[in-house]
Amino acid sequence: MQPLIITAAMVGAEVTREDQPHLPITAEEIATAAAACRDAGASIVHLHVRNEDGTPTQSREKFAEAIEAIRAKTDVIIQVSTGGAVGMTADERLQPVSLRPEMATLTCGTVNFGQQVFMNAPADLIRFAQELQMYNVRPEFEIFDAGMIQNAMQLAKAGLVTPPFHFDFVLGVPGALPASAKNLLFLTELLPAGASWSVAGMGRHQLSLGALAIVLGGHVRVGFEDNIYYRKGELAESNAQLVERMARIAAELERPLATPDEARQILGIAMR
Repeated sequence: MQPLIITAAMVGAEVTREDQPHLPITAEEIATAAAACRDAGASIVHLHVRNEDGTPTQSREKFAEAIEAIRAKTDVIIQVSTGGAVGMTADERLQPVSLRPEMATLTCGTVNFGQQVFMNAPADLIRFAQELQMYNVRPEFEIFDAGMIQNAMQLAKAGLVTPPFHFDFVLGVPGALPASAKNLLFLTELLPAGASWSVAGMGRHQLSLGALAIVLGGHVRVGFEDNIYYRKGELAESNAQLVERMARIAAELERPLATPDEARQILGIAMR
């Protein structure tokens, strides 16, 4: 079984300081949180950025500031979000890719997202894959429903993405596939041979699905983007606190944690 890759999704696009007072917003706050998550056992940071007023942005300049600050503090893999916030254009969402981060997300289809629609038309998938390929950025396929796995494999068939493939199952978003052990198992059975995967369970499901992923040989994503609580009614003190809990569970199950360099080997990321 591979060492466990823990991804820290520390910021997101929807959570506010009113929801979670410890949400990192500035580049320095994000970098400090990233270093703390690395110390707690994370090897990937899934990166969103914010404007000074806390609103979400895909500004290339804001991403550049955050990436520079993170790299000054820690050696984690930086995975930029190309999802941005619901309603953003493809041009907006693609801005950070030209910074040549090691990884970026690639959402593999359109999905209802609460009361909104997260649009990812077939032509957009091709464009995003081409952009990642041009800048030598390793994709993480974001999967909100089962058909999105097939969409990812169509990109592979067209030569726009190459193995090893890595999938992230985002479960529990209202309007998408519900968060359950049954659904997680179902998705893993649809993957191509040799693919790696992680799970991002929304809200309270972050803990249970993360623990299940550790047992099944998958990887886990935790952090304020998906869940702001440590337990029912108790806000988490930091993103690192959520990473630490997953690391403790992995230790009890005798599954070692991947360092960033070990994660790079698993994911097929060339050392830079």
